[in-house]
Formats: sequence, C-alpha cells, structure tokens
Amino acid sequence: MAIVFEETIQLEVQSVKALYDDVKWIAYTNDMPRLMEAIKSSLSVITAWDSGKLVGLIRVVGDGKTIIYIQDILVLSEYQSKGIGSKLLELLLSKYKDVRQKVLLTNDAADVRAFYEKHGFSSCDKGDLVSFAMLG
Repeated sequence: MAIVFEETIQLEVQSVKALYDDVKWIAYTNDMPRLMEAIKSSLSVITAWDSGKLVGLIRVVGDGKTIIYIQDILVLSEYQSKGIGSKLLELLLSKYKDVRQKVLLTNDAADVRAFYEKHGFSSCDKGDLVSFAMLG
C-alpha cells in the first residue's frame, strides 16, 4: 500500500460521499452540495489516496494565523489503524505550526481521546480551558 497525500479542494462528489458514508457521517452526506461547498470554502484540505481512491481527508477552517479549527478528519474503515489519520494530522499541524490555537470538537470515546492526546492535544476537561458548543 503506497498512500499518497495531497492538498486539494477539488474533489469528486462520489469519492467524498463514499468516504463520509463509510464512517457514518450521514448528517454531512444528506446535503452533498452543502458539504462540497464547505470543503471548497475550507482553509486547507489534505487528502490521502490509494491508487486513485480517496481513503482519508482532513480539513481545517479558521484564519490560519491565530486559530485553526480542525473540522473533519476521517479515514475509510478498511484503512484505519494504518497511520493514515496520524499522517494527515501531522501534515496539517506542520503546515500551521505557528498558529497558537488549534481546536477541534469530537466524540468522547477512549480511542478518540488516545489518538488526539498522542498528537499533543489536551481535553478541555483536563485543564484551565472551557469549551462551549451550540449545535443546530
């Protein structure tokens, strides 16, 4: 397996839908035009490819100078636990190494915590920060 990583916002709808559906993020795929517009409007999108097949994606929004928000990071289920998500995150963090605030919001699960903590993130419930969200 030779995974190729590439920064791009030009993606085919079918590839994006297959990736998001595979990880069961159907709230996104219920409105593909909106998702594709969101991807195009992102500050940065880094993708992972295996022989022309989209197998992973990370995207970030923000100003790119003082704050970035990691909006999505996903890898096809059959490619998970192979270091692809870590590589996507490392590439993104390297690109924005001078940005002070790097933020993300995700599900609370032991494996998810372990993944992000391994990459230097701290949960807001373990420090001096507080996190707020308004959904809907």
